[in-house]
Amino acid sequence: MGPLLYLGGSVLLLMLWIKVKGLDYVIVHQRWIFVCLFLLPLSVIFDVYYFVRAWIIFKMCSAPKLHDQRVRDIQRQVREWGKEGSKTYMCTGRPGWLTVSLRVGKYKKTHKNIMINMMDILEVDTKRQVVRVEPLANMGQVTALLTSIGWTLPVLPELDDLTVGGLVMGTGIESSSHIYGLFQHICVAYELVLADGSLVRCTEVSENSDLFHAVPWSCGTLGFLVAAEIKIVPAKAWVKLRYEPVRGLENICKRFTEASENKQNAFVEGLQYARDMAVIMTGTMTDHAEPDKINRIGLYFKPWFFKHVENYLKEDHTGVEYIPLRQYYHRHTRSIFWELQDIIPFGNNPVFRWLFGWMVPPKISLLKLTQGETIRRLYEQHHVVQDMLIPIKHLQSAITCFHQDIHVYPLWLCPFLLPPGRGMVHPKSQEEELYVDIGAYGEPKVKHFEAKASTRQLEKFVRDKHGFQMLYADVYMDREEFWEMFDGQLYHRLRGELGCKEAFPEVYDKICKSARH
Repeated sequence: MGPLLYLGGSVLLLMLWIKVKGLDYVIVHQRWIFVCLFLLPLSVIFDVYYFVRAWIIFKMCSAPKLHDQRVRDIQRQVREWGKEGSKTYMCTGRPGWLTVSLRVGKYKKTHKNIMINMMDILEVDTKRQVVRVEPLANMGQVTALLTSIGWTLPVLPELDDLTVGGLVMGTGIESSSHIYGLFQHICVAYELVLADGSLVRCTEVSENSDLFHAVPWSCGTLGFLVAAEIKIVPAKAWVKLRYEPVRGLENICKRFTEASENKQNAFVEGLQYARDMAVIMTGTMTDHAEPDKINRIGLYFKPWFFKHVENYLKEDHTGVEYIPLRQYYHRHTRSIFWELQDIIPFGNNPVFRWLFGWMVPPKISLLKLTQGETIRRLYEQHHVVQDMLIPIKHLQSAITCFHQDIHVYPLWLCPFLLPPGRGMVHPKSQEEELYVDIGAYGEPKVKHFEAKASTRQLEKFVRDKHGFQMLYADVYMDREEFWEMFDGQLYHRLRGELGCKEAFPEVYDKICKSARH
């Protein structure tokens, strides 16, 4: 009885303190209290619900039948919008706070919301080596199923909550992308409901080829995605991962490029902890592991992955480990790369990990829902979340630019192969080219940082190097600069041909900062 009274008294004192200080004060200045007491338990409930739901639906084989009904319902909604006079643009009815993107678009309040409740894995075809999924199926759901039957996606983006729809309409990348390209490059077919309510299927060559190439990066402005077919490859049980600390910027860029060009490496990733210090990781899949080198990094009590990697730099030695495949894929999930250290400063403490690590991470969607305008403004002005895609030959000058303009570390370095194409993103030449994604997530350490001006400097550097900016983040470019970065020729033509100009906003208007005001 004593412990219960103590706990009850502690909760009562906490509630009184919150009442005195005010909820806004606590959420801004002591956000970890709110996250630990409320968001972590809620996140666990969310995860359990969606896992059980997906398992039951797939085991009962009811998803394909329900899928057809859901598609017809979306077509009905779109046609009703047309009959009502097409007075406003359309968008998905999914609340903005549910997306992984930190941006909260206010267009949801003014556009016609089309309800799309499609989050199932429809079919795994091992003969054709494809999986057919609905747009709201997420990466945690996909990996749980595929790895359990011996398959995986060639490119499996990191965070559990990333959805297929977001990765198709936006983009996705992983440490295998130096072989397979971006997420869009492992897609075989898309099924979309267009502005007139018709259902179309598009593939790279034989069916509606132009639409297939225009959909990636279009952010839902050409139609509503209702299914995608994605390549799968045989999986192995372990990833043999080699850690190599490297010092000196020139040497880092040289070693990273060499590792990225070596197709014997199934996985390549770099974590840059300072301008002249990084750890480069290369991995291969294997069915056999040396028992004394196994590291189940995904277990809740294990150190956060980026902190674990940093030890190789501090101790200045190479190392080899064997990590279970699915745990490798989601190695940055528990700490949301390194963003969670700003929310729960003691989150990597061994005591916290052992007691509460099983509830980590809080759902990004719940963090967005509860952050309020004050935190949102603070994040916009004092926090950077950007992924810039740059030809790997410019890696050294790019890191120098990031260092001078924002000074955020660690930086995430992920190489990818960009093939020629006619969509919004392709190399300047008609030959495939090796690029690198530089991910900056955290609080800038430069004194002169100003969100708009500093980001615009980065954007200009990226444009000048014929690079690209991921569109989930804050975009400060004007319209002319945006279409200088992206190839809009095919996109604009199809918007005219498919009647999209009256049905959906242009991608720039949907993702630019002004879209939220």
